[in-house]
Amino acid sequence: MIEQLGLSQRRACAVATCNRKTYRRVLRRTDDAQLLGRLRELALERRRFGYRRLGVMLRREGIVVNHKRVFRVYQEAALQVRKRTKRRVAFGRGEPAPSVSSVNERWSLDFVHDTLQNNRRIRSLTIVDDFTRESLAIEVDTSISGARMSIVLDRIAEHRGYPNTIVMDNGTEMTSLAMLAWAAKRRVQLHYIAPGKPTQNAFIESFNGRFRDECLNEHVFYSLAEARRTIEAWRQDYNAERPHKSLGHLTPNEFALTQIQKCKSLSL
Repeated sequence: MIEQLGLSQRRACAVATCNRKTYRRVLRRTDDAQLLGRLRELALERRRFGYRRLGVMLRREGIVVNHKRVFRVYQEAALQVRKRTKRRVAFGRGEPAPSVSSVNERWSLDFVHDTLQNNRRIRSLTIVDDFTRESLAIEVDTSISGARMSIVLDRIAEHRGYPNTIVMDNGTEMTSLAMLAWAAKRRVQLHYIAPGKPTQNAFIESFNGRFRDECLNEHVFYSLAEARRTIEAWRQDYNAERPHKSLGHLTPNEFALTQIQKCKSLSL
């Protein structure tokens, strides 16, 4: 506009909405070779440092440079810290053995979700002995961590003993460091099913279906305390009163008792 229309600098900048200082500014690009070289060396030594922390390291060495220049050189040299992908502590190991032959040989566990009357979400940790079909515990709360899971398992083991294997999916609670440490300390094998294959944990899936159909869908819970009372009463009834077809129409408690008596007779 200045050259072709003969407008003044002030008028041309006003029409173009450009600050006159920006128009008059002369770019003085300094040589970045020395800065780039040292930045690359530092980035190689400190691979998890970002540009701000590297800038601090440069200033400690007496290289006076602001963070904007460090960022520009850092980007041009493609020195950005790569985001680490989440490491999967556990992986699917396929389908477990099709059958078990003794008490505590294998337990299964999973989570079942539901809501209170006020729409607050609750979770139920269900644990089943695959051989006797006993419901060992149903822990109910708004959230259950891996550490909380290990406490529940220890509570069951106080009067029952620990299982050889626990089958579960690859949820964050199941693959947590707390659960891995617990399993190593108690010498319990954690068997993880393949992702997206709930049929590999068929015993707990079958139990959860009955739990939802006969308990959760039949009641409206107005509080967490009420949900715990109702669910625990259903669990006791499931173990002591409800006949199980796969156990010859015995209840899980009756079947477990027959197995204990059988073991005693064999040991005599």
